[in-house]
Amino acid sequence: MRVLFFYSFILFSIYSNGQSGRNISKIDSLIQLSKDHSIPFNDRVHYAKSSLELAEQLKANSLILKARKNLSLLSFEVDDYDAFKTLNRTNLELASRLKDSLEIASAYQNIAQSYYYENINDSAYFYYSKAIKIYDKLSSEESKAYILMTISDIQETEKDYISSEENAIAALKLFETFPKSQYNLQQLYMLNNLLGIISLKLGHYDESLEYHNRAESINADINNGFFNEIYTINNKAFVYRKQNNYDKALELYQGLVDIKDEYNDADPTFFPLVIDNLAYTKFVANHSDYEAIENLFKKAYRISDSIDDDLTKLPISIDLSKFYLQQKKSDSALKYVNISYKIAKETSSNEILLDALKVLSKLKEGEEGKAYLNEYIRLSDSLLNVERNVRNKFARIELETEELEEENEKISQQRMWLLIISAALLGTFLFLYIILTQRAKNKELQFEKDQQKANEEIYNLMLSQQDKVDEARANEKKRISEELHDGILGRLFGTRLSLDSLNFSEGKEAINNRATYIKELMSIENDIRKVSHDLNTDFVSGSGFMDIVSELIEKQTAAYQLKSSFNYTDDINWEGVPNKTKINIYRIIQESLQNIYKHANANDVKISIQLKNNVICLSIVDDGDGFDVNKSKKGIGLKNINSRVKEVNGKADFNSTLKEGTEVSITIPYKN
Repeated sequence: MRVLFFYSFILFSIYSNGQSGRNISKIDSLIQLSKDHSIPFNDRVHYAKSSLELAEQLKANSLILKARKNLSLLSFEVDDYDAFKTLNRTNLELASRLKDSLEIASAYQNIAQSYYYENINDSAYFYYSKAIKIYDKLSSEESKAYILMTISDIQETEKDYISSEENAIAALKLFETFPKSQYNLQQLYMLNNLLGIISLKLGHYDESLEYHNRAESINADINNGFFNEIYTINNKAFVYRKQNNYDKALELYQGLVDIKDEYNDADPTFFPLVIDNLAYTKFVANHSDYEAIENLFKKAYRISDSIDDDLTKLPISIDLSKFYLQQKKSDSALKYVNISYKIAKETSSNEILLDALKVLSKLKEGEEGKAYLNEYIRLSDSLLNVERNVRNKFARIELETEELEEENEKISQQRMWLLIISAALLGTFLFLYIILTQRAKNKELQFEKDQQKANEEIYNLMLSQQDKVDEARANEKKRISEELHDGILGRLFGTRLSLDSLNFSEGKEAINNRATYIKELMSIENDIRKVSHDLNTDFVSGSGFMDIVSELIEKQTAAYQLKSSFNYTDDINWEGVPNKTKINIYRIIQESLQNIYKHANANDVKISIQLKNNVICLSIVDDGDGFDVNKSKKGIGLKNINSRVKEVNGKADFNSTLKEGTEVSITIPYKN
């Protein structure tokens, strides 16, 4: 027996593991389908959601994290940052409960990434800082390097150039240790380009050129690095102009103009900026061909206006206003400075706004000019204050993050002790509750046990009585058969023979003999009528089982203080119904009455047994509280009823409405 059990257990384990393995493979397949960009996006979302639903059904936390993260990436793909953050916050909660450090860091990074793309830099920095601390402990250098580079970009945007430079250099050192894949080469290019921009902002022009030259050298090994190349040339030309090396700057800008057909279709905003830079460099280099310079500026402006791009039009219009201001063409200067002033206000481009205010203060006379100058001073002072505050902002965020983590750790410890104390108190109260309620429960269980035993005895007694009735009926049939065969049939035979013999006799004696035999026939007729009457006075077949059920319902409902009604049909031959079916019908009624008493809070019960289309239909209806059928399918009461119905090849339906009651409908095949 033990060997058989062990063998069955092994087979079940193999089946379970095989089923689980198939489900895991299905989840992976769905995730892969959701990543296939050749499939319509809505179908990809459907596959991603299906993989998450299947993982949640399996309650496999690692798969749930994986599937939800994959679904979040689809939200990110269509710039639905709110959904992206929500999904990753949910992952963060689950990963925190599981203490999965890698998934915690990944969730922090994804939330930060969303804020980064929304240009909410302080929130992005906060979550990046939390992620990088975990990656540092996990020695995940690739993730750490990427976050350092992103934080550096945030700090450069916020004009915290010193911290930005430090983090960019730290990221650069890490990426230089990684394999020279195309991805890593691209990150090295971007870091050197970023360091070149930071050095320019700090006024370190030679260092800026060194970083841009390194970026250019790295880009030589990058596939499809054309745009990296032209952007680097543009950046280098700008640095040369800052160094007053106008010839070199003009050479680089002219080179970009000459190859405009190679990039203009892909990036139509770049060419007008190159023309503007070329014109402005000639302007600050004091070239005397003003008409050619003006034509270049106007060409750049026309192109930017035709593509309807304000961010391209902004630097061109301010450069045009400066050019016309120097040429003493006030009307033209005012026209373009007003354009740049309006766009700078709308786009919060503060550096160009300062330039516009300075030009306006020179173009306008009297109080209006002073007003623009005062606005220039206020904005300049405000930006200086912002820059000073920004330098400390990220340090404060990091400090607050550390303090928050320490506070969370203390709260966690306090919560743990509180849980321990609460658990101890709860255990004590629970123990006392068990002791106090166990006696009452034992009494109730004993009552139910005694009642069930009494019901079983009643049922067995009824079955015994039924057996006696069946035995008496069989004996009576035997007696009547013997009486018919040995008595009545014998007398009929003798009378028939006597009557036959009289066919040859005549006279008064023969007549008297015939009369005697006729009387004998009348006596035999009476005997037959008596036998027929005895047979007809037998009780209705099968009435005994309904008496048993009626007694059960009467006693159970009286004990439970319920009103009841019991209706049944007379056209079921219960003698022909197997005892197994009758026992299960009896038990189902008994189990249902107990469930109604325990859970339904009912006042009235209606029970019906009918025969419809050769099917026994049992209906039990109460007016109690009702219940949610879907949530209660695992209850022991419903399980017992379903099990008994299944034993007799029947079908059970449970219909219930909260506060209105419950109907149990059971159908069992009937064979007469």
